[in-house]
Amino acid sequence: MAKQNVNDKEALRQEALQETVSKTDQFYNENKKTIWTVATIVLVLALAVFAYIKLIYQPKCVEATQQAYPAEQSFSNGEYELALKGDGNVLGLADVIDQYGAKAGSAIFMEAGICALQLGEYEQALQYLKKYNGKEPITAARAIACEGDAYAGLEKYNEAVAAYLKAAAKADNVFAAAYLLKAGILSEELGNKDKALECYKTIKDKYPQSIEGYDIDKYITRVQ
Repeated sequence: MAKQNVNDKEALRQEALQETVSKTDQFYNENKKTIWTVATIVLVLALAVFAYIKLIYQPKCVEATQQAYPAEQSFSNGEYELALKGDGNVLGLADVIDQYGAKAGSAIFMEAGICALQLGEYEQALQYLKKYNGKEPITAARAIACEGDAYAGLEKYNEAVAAYLKAAAKADNVFAAAYLLKAGILSEELGNKDKALECYKTIKDKYPQSIEGYDIDKYITRVQ
């Protein structure tokens, strides 16, 4: 009886399999023109994307990187106006961004933002910095803190405090102490002593070995 049950189950399985194959064949025969049309379109699109990346996008990225190199050297040397605006012979970071967008790499937005910040062009600095999307926490935090500096330059102090706190949370390391100190000082100026005290105590508790941590007690005493 057990063997008969096994045979019956196997027969039913085979019958179901054959029915599935039959339905698949029927579906294919009824829709093969559509199937092949879709497959051809997908293949053509895939080849087009591959060709665009290999023949257009990647060469443009190389060209953008080469064009940005002189400006990035000026940036490294602290020549912020030359780095941002160029000199007529070589492109500045602003020109590279206008012509190539992000093809020279995301870092170009932070570099341009820092240059604009140093030149007192705070609105322009924010536009560049907000386009930076680096994944490395330390540099990402620096870009956010620079946004805070730009907001402070525009006298948008609440936005500046929020940016500094966001930067400190982004990179939980010794650099965070500097961002927290800026947030604390601005909070004091805004009359928010509780927020200032919270920032200062965080420096004392979490970053006592930082430069800011060495004399943080005087800030704490001032607001208590």
